[in-house]
Amino acid sequence: MTTTTFTGLTLALAFALAWGQPATAAGQQATYIAADRTTAAFAKGQPLLETDRYKVHASRREAPGQAEIHDADTDVIYVLDGTATIVTGGQATAVRETAPGERRGQAIDGGTAQRLAKGDVLVVPNGVPHQFTEIQGPFLYYVVKVTAASAAPAAARSTR
Repeated sequence: MTTTTFTGLTLALAFALAWGQPATAAGQQATYIAADRTTAAFAKGQPLLETDRYKVHASRREAPGQAEIHDADTDVIYVLDGTATIVTGGQATAVRETAPGERRGQAIDGGTAQRLAKGDVLVVPNGVPHQFTEIQGPFLYYVVKVTAASAAPAAARSTR
């Protein structure tokens, strides 16, 4: 299965699960992102698209990161290149709020380590601490962040 096909299927599944309706519901429009823009985003690790309901990031890591906890966003990760170890679950230490619904910590105690490589998929539900602890890379991956319906603005919820 090609990366493009897999990414499209991942997006469709994530939207359908998050909103309880087909991804092609009335009022939604397709978004096209050209290869040159995607390549440039992966070079820097940047978002490709962000809405109230979902986000699509072209992520790049070259070093370990902080523990992260997203109160509303479920991360659907698809690895394109490189390898990394991610720890999920457990308890984040020295946690601080960095934005509404977003917390960061120094490390994770008691989590489960998982090695990620090209072609792997990992789904991290909202509220689950996660941290990249080892990177061999650059480590390139798509992240589709699906925002829980209860966290979406009222106008978006009313269209469901």
